Amino acid sequence: MSGSKAYITDIAAFMPNAPVSNDQMETILGQVGHRPSRARRTVLRSNGITSRHYAIDPQSLKPNYSNASMTAEAVRLLAGRNITLNDIDCLSCGTSIPDQLMPNHASMTQGELKLPQCEAVATSGVCASGMAALKYAYMAVLSGQHKNVVATGSDLSSASMTANNFSDEVDVELAEFERQPELAFEKDFLRWMLSDGAGAMLVQPQPNPDRLSLRIDWLDMFSYAGEMEACMYAGAVKDDNGELSGWQNFSGQQRAKDSVMAVKQDVKLLNENIIHYTVEKPLLALQQKHQLEATSVDWFVPHYSSKFFRDRVYQGMTKVGFDIPQQRWFTNLSEKGNTGAASMYIMLDQLLHCGDLVKDQTILCYIPESGRFASAYLHLTVV
Repeated sequence: MSGSKAYITDIAAFMPNAPVSNDQMETILGQVGHRPSRARRTVLRSNGITSRHYAIDPQSLKPNYSNASMTAEAVRLLAGRNITLNDIDCLSCGTSIPDQLMPNHASMTQGELKLPQCEAVATSGVCASGMAALKYAYMAVLSGQHKNVVATGSDLSSASMTANNFSDEVDVELAEFERQPELAFEKDFLRWMLSDGAGAMLVQPQPNPDRLSLRIDWLDMFSYAGEMEACMYAGAVKDDNGELSGWQNFSGQQRAKDSVMAVKQDVKLLNENIIHYTVEKPLLALQQKHQLEATSVDWFVPHYSSKFFRDRVYQGMTKVGFDIPQQRWFTNLSEKGNTGAASMYIMLDQLLHCGDLVKDQTILCYIPESGRFASAYLHLTVV
């Protein structure tokens, strides 16, 4: 195993339906309450996103993809290049919110694809779940367990962002909504931050003979849940002590009244801690563990949820002596949106196929997760 390598030999991304502009968002997702959201324009000015995709038919305003079917579409885009669908011997799927609690997301994606028997593994979490799926694929190839592993990252946020998810809360708290008609900011601002998409990577023990591949040098993941309370969560209510009470502790009526199933974020906790726990602490560790130097990185590919965090990420990097000039950064956040667990797949798909990569260049990918503060760092070499 000491001489084993694993390579990303192909990447594909699937974006559902036509791009949705900022002005179209509330039409597609629906208006909550009696007037348009007052938070929307403020959030959009800050996040720098100008278009995104939703798995919602723009005419009927009904969902036309599930998370599993979106993921399956990304996997299909890989088929026929290096392998066929029937050649997949392991399917590793990461997502923040699957279509159902069970069966797991990988099983549902396998079912969508009608794949024959294979190993199907699902990784949970938030944004880093897509990297956990890739790490499983990476280790499966390194160990010699499998030769054709497909890892996926996907998120379908729109299903929980549509206005009907909040109608009961609005009805019950009508008087409060007359005074402040948008949702509490922790719920409302995420409606204008998150979007849908899926990506898939083929991981194999040999690189492509006739076109570029990405060698996985290492993929390190850090979790600080032992130190930090939950910051981004769904299917739960957070009390004043920072403890979560899960959805099973509430009646159906309570879940509807309080939008228990909605994705929520503690914005104050996020702003105060995200850079320290996902940039400064892990980068210090990585510099020591891998003798990693900023000057040796040709491309830095960061997944940040908003343009608001771009300069803050840079400041955190320079604080720990890891200065990669922003001219060497690559992102497509503005046109693809924040697709959570799919974001790094969607960015690397564009970077791999844009024609700008050169043999022997190195790529450092940064994937933070605010769920309970975690991050993943992926180091690749172009071969």
